[in-house]
Amino acid sequence: MATKAINNKDTCRAAAVFLTLTGIIYLLDRWIDFADCGLAWVTQKDTMLLYASVVFLWFKSDKSVGIILAGIWLIQNINLVTELLGQMSSYLLPTSLLAVGVIFYFISSK
Repeated sequence: MATKAINNKDTCRAAAVFLTLTGIIYLLDRWIDFADCGLAWVTQKDTMLLYASVVFLWFKSDKSVGIILAGIWLIQNINLVTELLGQMSSYLLPTSLLAVGVIFYFISSK
């Protein structure tokens, strides 16, 4: 019972920090207009997902939500990841996805 209360408190804290961060980013966008500064990516939806994953990884003791959000962000931005990895991505990315899938399968079957 105490673990569930701590987990709920962590979730509320992480959600509060994310909502506050999102509000600050959008308020700054109204004042600065990130698009005019060449920083339009700061307020994109997929970047907000990345912010949420980082906040949940940082503030929540159970890291599963943050890992899932980061995985969703990674899948949505697979082209960016492959561009950053260059030629190495043709082998590294599929191998990594295969390894993570196998690890998750074995963890879930215990």
